[in-house]
Amino acid sequence: MPPIDIAVLVIIAANLFISIKGFSDFSFFEKYKFNIAGIRKGEHLRMFSSGFLHGNYTHLLFNMLTLYFFAGVVIDNLGTPKFVIIYVASLLLGSLLSFYFHKDEYHYSAIGASGAVTGILYAAILFAPNSTLQLYFIVDIPAWLFGIAYLLYSIYGMKNRIGNIGHDAHFGGAIAGYILTLAFAPWIINQETWIVVLLAIPILLLFMLHKLGKL
Repeated sequence: MPPIDIAVLVIIAANLFISIKGFSDFSFFEKYKFNIAGIRKGEHLRMFSSGFLHGNYTHLLFNMLTLYFFAGVVIDNLGTPKFVIIYVASLLLGSLLSFYFHKDEYHYSAIGASGAVTGILYAAILFAPNSTLQLYFIVDIPAWLFGIAYLLYSIYGMKNRIGNIGHDAHFGGAIAGYILTLAFAPWIINQETWIVVLLAIPILLLFMLHKLGKL
């Protein structure tokens, strides 16, 4: 097992502590989850704190494993400070996009680090598109395919309102990870043009479907 950067360790520890607290403390969970009514009342901390809450252990484990597998690629290429910038920016842009899509749905709630993790995932794919991820510890799939499939599933989740998960936040995170990575490492545009174009497709598809009123 490769050594874990201190920033990744702190992020995982924060997610574990806050999520487990939320599992057993309903009032804590309700106070810090993403909720449109609460945010519109001025409880803006929810935009950040919701990124450390999870619906169950499976949701938490999936996000933390994805972060663990891909964080090292981003840190190796950009360093720890820029990794943290991408993580936090992806979390916040994910919440902002969720707010944009659901601002008039006062009942809407969501939780999860998925937005932040998707930002790191997208950043890592730009650096190492042909790396592999072992799905369910059985099947190895290319990172670029996993990233695109993850966002396509998110579109499905948004359209069908699956679970209490911030599917919209996946896209906010992806956009932040995509833009910041290219800003920090513009050489990728020339050296990995194919993956730059390919990763833009699900993001463009989202906004196209929204414009057409399909989401």
